Amino acid sequence: MKKFISLAFASALLMASFAACEDDHDDHDHDEHTDAEGFILENSSGTQVYKEFKGTQTGSVTLTAGATLELSVHFLGDDGKELAHEGHEGEEEEEGSLKVSGFNSSIATVEVEEEHAGEGHDHDEEHEMALEIKGVKAGSTSFKLELMHDGHADYTSTNNVPITVK
Repeated sequence: MKKFISLAFASALLMASFAACEDDHDDHDHDEHTDAEGFILENSSGTQVYKEFKGTQTGSVTLTAGATLELSVHFLGDDGKELAHEGHEGEEEEEGSLKVSGFNSSIATVEVEEEHAGEGHDHDEEHEMALEIKGVKAGSTSFKLELMHDGHADYTSTNNVPITVK
């Protein structure tokens, strides 16, 4: 009976230790994820073209056939303010990345660009997420925007971003 109690006690300690480790791990993972509530798309002059915040959208993307539009992407926190980009030294590959899907490529193409200061762009940020949208022919389409991290989406747009090509 003593062996059974000792074994049960050791097992309980081991389980408690494991649970504590899991809790610490979950908190650490949570800190590395982006807790966005929306995003804005800005053109090269800093003008807001489109905004989605807590499911509400304003604006749209409009361009002419044959034109290319570069838009920077800024994610918003619960207070509606832009989330600070938190790069971790030596972890550039671990940072979140953008993913776009759902657009009709016969109307417009949407590609993800990762801009870095010193590559022909004058930005205060060291690293900025951006999209390049090319108008193919007149019509309308839309795309879903996701902020990916470690193989899953930390944020997915609740609405597809509308694009009109004239």
